[in-house]
Amino acid sequence: MPPTAKQALGRKGEEAVRLTVPCPRCGKARHLTPLRANFQCADLICKFCGFLAQVKALTLIDGELPDHVLGAAWGPQHEQIVAGIFQPLFLVGFSSGAELLSIDYVPAHILQATPSVFEPRKPLGKTARRAGWQGFLYNISLLPPIGIVRLYPPETRHAVVVTGEDALKDDGL
Repeated sequence: MPPTAKQALGRKGEEAVRLTVPCPRCGKARHLTPLRANFQCADLICKFCGFLAQVKALTLIDGELPDHVLGAAWGPQHEQIVAGIFQPLFLVGFSSGAELLSIDYVPAHILQATPSVFEPRKPLGKTARRAGWQGFLYNISLLPPIGIVRLYPPETRHAVVVTGEDALKDDGL
């Protein structure tokens, strides 16, 4: 079965990170590799050091990040939050014509410091194909501005208070 438009956008976002961003932990370029589809709470792994990250690809309106970004299943995410496990997040923005506009990075320690960013959605109704399934949203507007680091395009990196390398190092990586 061919991927849906959202799945194709997600894969394109993973590929953009893989080709553009070195591993935040070890610094090796092109070592981030996609995990199998539906892997819990992570999309990419570094094949050298094992670094894990979540990727969310979205179509940007006016080039700006939205206040809310669709997450995935709430159950596994909630279990990881309760266990104190937080994966960093790459937000990959595309134009409506599928041109890569931006890659932003939210370090794991920022997500851990602001767990209110994770907002559970209502479970799907009884008549839904996946009745009872519950997802969540990332409420990006709750993140401190210093917690979102612009990694791409590279010429905008110096306009950010914290550079990408510093944010990655602050993440203990």
